[in-house]
Amino acid sequence: MRYLKALVTILTVTMILGFLTIVALFVMRFSAMNRAELPDQITLPEGARASAFTQGDDWFAIVTEDDEILIFGKTTGNLRQRIQITR
Repeated sequence: MRYLKALVTILTVTMILGFLTIVALFVMRFSAMNRAELPDQITLPEGARASAFTQGDDWFAIVTEDDEILIFGKTTGNLRQRIQITR
């Protein structure tokens, strides 16, 4: 019976350490994913107001309140494409 208690204790400690390791790996991975490298300042066209933001590997996009998507280069910050959303 004494060996059974020791075995249960060892397995419990092992499972707790494994769980903590998995949680730590998730935290490190997800915190590394949220690092966005964007220009310090984004210049929108005259009168445009941003309502949403998204990004890809080498671009980011701003959706304006006028239903327009502005796609910028991530490294240069230059406007690449302008898409009008039609209803």
